[in-house]
Amino acid sequence: MIKLNAKKLLFLKDVMIFTLTAFGGAQAHLAMMLKEFVLKRRYISEDELLELNAMTMVLPGPSSTQTLVGIAYKVGGVYLSLITFLIWIFPSAAFLCFIGVIYSFLGEKSEFHHVMDYIQPIAVGIVGYAAITLSRSQLKTRLSLWLAFGAVIVTLILKNAFVFPILILIGGVISAALESSSKEQGLHTGIFRNINQKKVLYFIGILLLFASLGAIINQTSPFSLPIRLFENFYRNGVIIFGGGQVLVPLMFTEFVEMKGYLTADQFLSGYAFQQILPGPTFSFTSFVGTMAMKNAGNGILGQIAGSLVATLGINLPGVILVLFFVPFWDDLKKVSRIRKSLSGINAVAVGFVIAAFLFLLDPMLKKSMGSSFFEFGIIAVTICILCFTRIRTPWLILTGVLVGLIF
Repeated sequence: MIKLNAKKLLFLKDVMIFTLTAFGGAQAHLAMMLKEFVLKRRYISEDELLELNAMTMVLPGPSSTQTLVGIAYKVGGVYLSLITFLIWIFPSAAFLCFIGVIYSFLGEKSEFHHVMDYIQPIAVGIVGYAAITLSRSQLKTRLSLWLAFGAVIVTLILKNAFVFPILILIGGVISAALESSSKEQGLHTGIFRNINQKKVLYFIGILLLFASLGAIINQTSPFSLPIRLFENFYRNGVIIFGGGQVLVPLMFTEFVEMKGYLTADQFLSGYAFQQILPGPTFSFTSFVGTMAMKNAGNGILGQIAGSLVATLGINLPGVILVLFFVPFWDDLKKVSRIRKSLSGINAVAVGFVIAAFLFLLDPMLKKSMGSSFFEFGIIAVTICILCFTRIRTPWLILTGVLVGLIF
């Protein structure tokens, strides 16, 4: 039985408040954690918070979720971490599941389509802004520029989901291809000696199990698509470096361009809804899973199942990893090859974002000249506002909704 003392209950209350007010993405979330969990409540120290955040930069997965789970682990162990994780992901994931379920009803309203004429280009502009921002921060060397350029070209040409993990691996290996110092050899030995091999096998085994089931089970079976969705999202959760800014474009490339689980209009509509919600960006997967099941002809229960497998699939790798690495992070962060591999991994991730932005522009190029100019104008204005002002994305989305309703 789980025992929650007064401190743990207060922590969960603070997590709930944080969940309902956490707008603005990973950087804003970190600032709020510093204010609420460190300066106000003193659950952990400032140094501990920064160390946790640094660890999430090394690991794949949702950085805000991993940092929050790591704080909970330090406050109350594994069980408090899992409760915190559920509180954090549930509200936004449930709302986006609801939007997916009623999407067909919304689609019958002419006002909805008119609003989407404004919202969808704004959503594309947000992705464009992410591509510009990440390029500025990550592509600072000739090697990183070439890795990003290669990732863009390969993704645009091959359009295959298996390209992503392969390119991530190549980018990390190339950037880490330097000899580590002899002083690190003993450190390597100590780290690997302390690793729980059973946990590693469980982590990899989940991916292999669901990948195998997805291949074996007949696609006419009602269990086929949920299993394949879980494998798809779990696999993406394993390889996503860079947080939601990378995840959303990556999902568009795989689930819209490559697999056709949902249309570009549906994807951008869901993404726009997610931008006005507090909580984790990764909750957008809830909408994608719901729509994938809806478009496959499943009823409400099937759509809810799609939301669950997508949300759990994308988040589980990151949560497992952060709980796995917290005990020996102090040693792990000293290994130079791990640090050096990040620059190549991040460069490839930026390439994925740029490629997805180009994919998103493609449907607009196929429309009439007037519509294309209108949408490209909104995209350009969105990028400029985000680059040169302090206006946050939720306000842009809400402005688009109001303009669509009025005009």
